[in-house]
Amino acid sequence: MVGRVTDALPLAVANAASLWTAVGTARSNRVERRDSYLAVSGGPLGLRVVMLTATPSAADLAELTARVEEADKALVEDSFNTVDLSGTRLTTRQLPVMVRDRGPALPAPTLPVTKVDRPTLDTVEAIVVRDFPLPDFVPHRPGQALPATLLAHPGVAMYLITCDGTPAGACLTITENGVGGIYWVTTAAEHRSKGVARQLMHAVLADMAGLTVTLTAATAGRPLYDSLGFEVVTPANWWV
Repeated sequence: MVGRVTDALPLAVANAASLWTAVGTARSNRVERRDSYLAVSGGPLGLRVVMLTATPSAADLAELTARVEEADKALVEDSFNTVDLSGTRLTTRQLPVMVRDRGPALPAPTLPVTKVDRPTLDTVEAIVVRDFPLPDFVPHRPGQALPATLLAHPGVAMYLITCDGTPAGACLTITENGVGGIYWVTTAAEHRSKGVARQLMHAVLADMAGLTVTLTAATAGRPLYDSLGFEVVTPANWWV
């Protein structure tokens, strides 16, 4: 395990910033980086912010607060838990940032898992939008949430798992600087309680063998990630 929060947390935050840089660019959103935060704005997303440091500058905080107050919709992901946006209309919830540091090998998946190419991208996008879900992109419109250009971004991969020949689940990953991040792990509603997410994770973690792997866990997914050797680094504040 990377171990101490001071060691593991910057790795997770840097990976999240890489994800949102890639996704924001692919969606033709405005992507801006300050010393203290990364901001992606435009489209159904509104304003999406990743805090980059535990010691944001006063100027960056003032700018961020103003942007939040001006935005129709905003989400600020603060894994360092140092930003106070209680004076805005946003409220906070906590989600655990988890890390798996070069954990033991896992059994090969018993269901077919493939990396996505352009012909299957719409299928993956539909599963993630509908069943993760990504409510800002409902109803699903192909190419809006996961544009095809995202597949060409360095380090980005998408996975599709099938069950009895039908699409059963999906996720997106990004690998950069020896760290792999896993995002939007989704099981299609009609295939839940069949171990689909576990088999998908086995395949993804096999591809990330030797890397430190990070994710942010929803409540429903936490037991699975615990069982796969992930450990909580910190509960992150998500201002929404």
